[in-house]
Order: sequence, then C-alpha cells, then structure tokens
Amino acid sequence: MRLQLYVLKTVATRILGAALILMSILQVLDLLDVTSDILDRGLGMAGVAFYAGMRLPRLFEQVAPIAVLAGGLFAFSGLARESAVVAMRASGISGYRIVGMAIPAAVAVMLLDALCGQYLAPRADPALADWWKNTTPVAERKVPAPRTFRAGGDLVIGASASASGREITSVTIFRRDAKGILMEKVEAPTARYANGKWTLDQPKTTRFTGDLAQTSTAASTSWPSGLRPRDVQSLFGDDAVPTAASAQRALQNGASDRPESFYATHLQAAFAGPFVSLVMLLLSAPVALANFRSGQGAVLLTGGLAAGLIFLVANGMLTALGESGSLSPILAVWAAPAIFGALAIRTFLALEG
Repeated sequence: MRLQLYVLKTVATRILGAALILMSILQVLDLLDVTSDILDRGLGMAGVAFYAGMRLPRLFEQVAPIAVLAGGLFAFSGLARESAVVAMRASGISGYRIVGMAIPAAVAVMLLDALCGQYLAPRADPALADWWKNTTPVAERKVPAPRTFRAGGDLVIGASASASGREITSVTIFRRDAKGILMEKVEAPTARYANGKWTLDQPKTTRFTGDLAQTSTAASTSWPSGLRPRDVQSLFGDDAVPTAASAQRALQNGASDRPESFYATHLQAAFAGPFVSLVMLLLSAPVALANFRSGQGAVLLTGGLAAGLIFLVANGMLTALGESGSLSPILAVWAAPAIFGALAIRTFLALEG
C-alpha cells in the first residue's frame, strides 16, 4: 500500500507541477495582451485578477494532456533513475502494476478536464465576455454583427443577446414548409425566455399565401422552440465550443449555426477528450522500464515526448476533418487515441518482455 501511494504521489506531484507551470506561462502570455486595457479602464488589479480567474477553466482544458505527458515522463524517468522500478520489479511487482498505480492520477485529471470543459468553462466564458463588453469605453464599443442560426425548422436572425442567454434583440424568424418554401416571417424587438418558454414582444407577423402577404400584430406571442439560454450563449459567443448537451440538442433540431457534422464531432469529442490524458500517461509509461545507463532512457524519453506532440497534432487534424464532414465523427475523434494508445501499449509490452 505504501509503495502504491509513493508511486501515485510521485506521478501526481509531477503532473500538478507541470500543469501549474504550463498554465502560468499561458496566463502570463494572455495577460500581456489585456492587462494594459484593463488598467486603462480603471479596473485595477481586481480586474486583472477577475480576468485571470475566469480564464482558468479554459487554460486547464488546454494544458491537461500536455501536463499528464510531461508529468508522467518526469515521474517515470525519476523512478527509473533512482532504481526504484528495479527494486519494485525485483520484489515481484510487474511493470503493468507500476503503471496501474499511476492511473488514478490520470483519472483525476480526466475528471477535472471534463468538469472544466462541460461545466465551468461554458459558464465562465459568457460571464467574462459580458464583463469585457460592459467595461469597454463607449467610444470604443462596436455594434456586434447579427447572428443567423437555425432553431428547429425556423431560420432566425438576432442582433444581440444578453449574457444570460434569456433575451435576444431584433429577432426575425422565417418559417418554411416541408419543401423549403417561405410561409411566414415574424419580426419582434425582443424575445424573452421565462418559465421554460420563449415569448416574442410586439411581434409583427407576415403570412405568405401564394402571391398574397397578410400582416398582423400582437402585444406578445409564444415562440415554440427547443432553443435554450445556454444555446443562445454559445451561438452569440466568440468561438464558443459546444458542450455535449448543446451539441446533442443541435442534432435533435435544436439551435445550430454550423453543419451537422460539426456538432456530431463535438458530441463525440466531449466523451473522448478526457481520455486524451490517459493516452498521454500510456505514452510516458515505457520510460519507467528504460535503462538510463545504456542510453535507452534518453531515447524513450525523447520518443515519448515526440509521440505525445505528434498525437496532439494528429488528433487536431482528424477532428478538423470530422467537423468539415470529410471524415466520420466517430473515426475523427476516436482514431488517434486508439492508434497512439495501442502503440504505447505495444511498446510497453515489448519492454516488459
């Protein structure tokens, strides 16, 4: 039990250290671009701290795989140099069990990565964007471009949305029949979400029947739609990454402004993403069985680092192909983890003999 805790503590400490260093570097680079603007707006160091804090979930999501790779390489190479692995194997502990002792650290990173990507970051991003917009000097504010998206069978144009996603301004809704022919156009100054449904304020409805167009107005009317406030935040956000829930709603005639392949790929990526950290741990594992006196350790250390970086590049390229529809979403998301994970296991088996 003590041995297992020692290995786990060593790996977890190295991963945590790598994550903190990488996040600090990215945070500094990010703050170099915005600190002067924050201070010019009179927000002081509290504004800088707020910005940095709201960026933490996305930064951790970015560095998690590399932190596991770097931490695993440092931890396993340290155990090998100290002859701790030799002592453990001499006492009857296999290399498989040694790696198994380190897996809980990778699982913890996987869970935290999923928490950041699916829960924390999607809530922090809109809040940060709204804070940044509201603190921008009036003279420097730019009118956002209208957003066009699909909500079920409706084609919708909205000028802007609130930070909570519960209000859309200058809404225009186009309704079409099964053949795609325009049947109705609804224009409203605002659309509000309350009690689980959307309401259009002062809508102006134009119905098209053949060559005739009939217009009517009302104080308010309900808008039956599967659109949710979280979807609105994503649609009106800058380069927002859809969560598993929003991607699934988009595929089920919810809100979308991208091709179906984009959401299908991100739905798969929401489940596969955390497993990237586990693949990184497997890529670093062969270093534990290396003989550093013969130079094998340096080769495996360099090879593990190179394999991890190539894996990230290949995974990103395949995901982009899946988003564009050039590749099956399942193949685009799961191919790289499966291939590189198998190569890592094959290498480890060869070294274990």
